[in-house]
Amino acid sequence: MEKKETKIIDAKERTLGRVASEATMHLMGKVKPSFERHVYSGFPVKVINASKIRITAKKLDEISHKRYSGYRGGLRIIKGTETAEKKGMKELVKLAIYQMLPGNKLRGEMMKNLKVED
Repeated sequence: MEKKETKIIDAKERTLGRVASEATMHLMGKVKPSFERHVYSGFPVKVINASKIRITAKKLDEISHKRYSGYRGGLRIIKGTETAEKKGMKELVKLAIYQMLPGNKLRGEMMKNLKVED
């Protein structure tokens, strides 16, 4: 089995969307000529300096994601400011990348190959 090289993305002074889209392209394997939609052909991605990402307070307030407990009325809409306070910018980067990946059976395998560091 071949050892795959890791793509390192420096998030310092870059916007959240740009970092997430670059990481998504490498996780999916779209930068390779051997890309196939139904086979995982990407390679591991490591995002460094996630806490130094460039994002405004207004944008943090606009960003939100949903959590569902499984019970009726259990849908919670969580703002980006709340997530950044509790779990840090690292979690926001992971969520942005997760939402950009295709929602098929390969999404879990792609997320396993993602490492985000502060």
